[in-house]
Amino acid sequence: MNVTEEARTPTIVRLPGNVTRPFEVFVNGVPQEEGVDYDVMGGVLLFDRPLRTEGRLGLWRWASLAVGVAGTYRQNDSVDIAYTVDGRRVVATKLPLEPAT
Repeated sequence: MNVTEEARTPTIVRLPGNVTRPFEVFVNGVPQEEGVDYDVMGGVLLFDRPLRTEGRLGLWRWASLAVGVAGTYRQNDSVDIAYTVDGRRVVATKLPLEPAT
């Protein structure tokens, strides 16, 4: 089996500065488990799999979506963190994804 380098590239997600334990991590709305789906290293989450956002759509992509010629089926992952600040539950959504190098 030949696996490309891109398929093996882990992903880093930086935690917001005010996040303290305990916190919950979700990818595309699905709860993730520390030590299984990701690891915490300092102020970052390290996922052993590539996560991607679709990015900005170009003019032709928007036009094809508008007239119904094509849909958008690209990988578009979202990482959210739920945690508590001063007794209130806070959710940081769509955190930036970075390839680990």
